[in-house]
Amino acid sequence: MKYIWQCNSWPKFTWDSNSLLSLLGQARLVQGNLLGRVKRLGFKLGEEAQTDILTEEAIKTAAIEGERLNPQMVRSSVARHLGLPAAGLVTATRSVDGLVEVILDATQNYDKALSADRLKGWHAALFPSGHSGLHKIRVGRWRGKEPMRVVSGPVGREKIHFEAPPGEAVEAEMQNFFRWWRSSLKTTDGLLRAGIVHFYFVAIHPFEDGNGRIARALTDMSLAQDEKLTTRYYSLSSQIMEERDEYYNILEKCSKSDSTDLTTWLVWFLRCFQRAVQRSDKIIGNVLAKADFWQKHAQTELNERQKKVLNRILEAGPGNFKGGLTTRKYVSITKVSRATAFREISDMLDKKILRQLPGKGRSVHYDLIWPGIDK
Repeated sequence: MKYIWQCNSWPKFTWDSNSLLSLLGQARLVQGNLLGRVKRLGFKLGEEAQTDILTEEAIKTAAIEGERLNPQMVRSSVARHLGLPAAGLVTATRSVDGLVEVILDATQNYDKALSADRLKGWHAALFPSGHSGLHKIRVGRWRGKEPMRVVSGPVGREKIHFEAPPGEAVEAEMQNFFRWWRSSLKTTDGLLRAGIVHFYFVAIHPFEDGNGRIARALTDMSLAQDEKLTTRYYSLSSQIMEERDEYYNILEKCSKSDSTDLTTWLVWFLRCFQRAVQRSDKIIGNVLAKADFWQKHAQTELNERQKKVLNRILEAGPGNFKGGLTTRKYVSITKVSRATAFREISDMLDKKILRQLPGKGRSVHYDLIWPGIDK
């Protein structure tokens, strides 16, 4: 099997501009519409949207690799790193903090130089214990001379999806990567460059583990350089997670190639980017719904337990708090007795904050009365 890095033209990537022109125009249009909408949010709402999107970005970039993170722990870490109130949230682990720090450094410091030391620092932040699962790995260093293969299937019948350049070539490959990173900033369209960054880094696979997460951080950094914004208002990792099988298939197909033409990959990337931006409308819509709710109930007397439960429902968004609110869920969230839970739910019914949902079995279910949605 010949891999793309074995091509004589590696790493001089090419693409068919005619095949990409329309897609690039569509991607730029949705990008411009989103950034215009963000400006209308104002600082406080923009801050809230950023917290939601960064939380989702961290959760989903880990999920792509099969790692499940505690959402409340991630939100706590994001809030703390952004200097926002984190009281009452779960304390984050070192590895969760490390992932959030990498994502934030990539976007908030997009204009700082990219170097081997910076990438190795990111890698060390992702693996603070020096282990990936139960396996000890070379943390904060390029991988060793052992072959680096992406495989699946049982031992003895493994399927090799990709083999990276040999370990002794990594240093030279990464120096080429850094040179390309600097020169392409002035010579390549920003969205196309973000797609190439992702593919190029994954093809080199310079670390023993964490290459996918770092590739996605570099993609975000490229997009931040294109938009000249330190904040993210869409999550590319969330969309990649939605399309994970196709993501891996297209990476494998384009990696097993006797040509450095990346048209097929860039077509998929631009479409994925467009869907990611469109998906963010839902998150921003949730932020606006949350703001409208608290504006309407600014003078309503509520205790901290009631506010905690309401914020859980608001974070889920209209119609997305699975199964609705029940007395049992209220008890689980607030750690009070069923009698107290019933009394506090009844209080919110009387104040026209909650409404009872029809026909949900033996347990009574509730949802918010959403401003602008429920009459």
